[in-house]
Amino acid sequence: MSDTYAHPAHPFASHVRHVHDEDPFHWLAAGLRDYHAATAASVAYGMIFVVVGLVLALALYLADAIYLFVPLATGFMLLGPAATVGFYSISRDLERGHTPSLSRAVSAFRVNPGPFAYVGLALLCLFLLWVRLAQLAFALSFPSSGGFDLQSLVNTTFFTTGGLVFAAITVAIGAVIAALVFAGGAFALPMLLDRKVGMVEAVATSWNAVMANPRPMAIWAVMLVLIVAAGMACFMIGLAVSLPLAGHATWHAYRAVIRQEGAAD
Repeated sequence: MSDTYAHPAHPFASHVRHVHDEDPFHWLAAGLRDYHAATAASVAYGMIFVVVGLVLALALYLADAIYLFVPLATGFMLLGPAATVGFYSISRDLERGHTPSLSRAVSAFRVNPGPFAYVGLALLCLFLLWVRLAQLAFALSFPSSGGFDLQSLVNTTFFTTGGLVFAAITVAIGAVIAALVFAGGAFALPMLLDRKVGMVEAVATSWNAVMANPRPMAIWAVMLVLIVAAGMACFMIGLAVSLPLAGHATWHAYRAVIRQEGAAD
């Protein structure tokens, strides 16, 4: 069993265990087992986000705002933790020997509605900030001569100085915001589902967990980004598989990193 982390200056630090660099791969394998054990409920819940993504892409195309697709798709990573709460519920049902259901997954937030709402609102505010900053970067640095069709956007972004500046700025801003979201939200939402705690305790515990395990958490963050990005790359349809896998694996990451109430370790 991993060592318990404790730092007197960090509130709730005693909730956290140290983990090892190879552990994220074990969490992913456990998530895959949950996906196979509850494929119907997992895919059904994942299809909600597939449909939303396709509708959003169509709306941007019809509004001649397809240039916002990449910032919005990237921003989806910020809302990812909120999107996967239902998958945590499915994994918890399997853990308890219950038959998972779509209805329980959809209503999972009801076990702790107030803190869930606060965390969701915080993630939404960061998402809107990211979109606004992306729009500002586009207005200030993107060449005005570029067209707004997909081919023109690709050519202008990657083969002009202004386009490369725009890409660099948006990547830098996105990386900073994503790092903050990951540190505060990596384990906050699973903890809110698992325990009757408030937003502050959940976010502080998640932050401590990431700070106590920088290398494993960096590996874990990269793995999650690659999994979700792969789903998006498959015309959003792949999210029906990648989101469940990320969500189930995150539940097992939470179980491994956050010490359970009453545990002796």
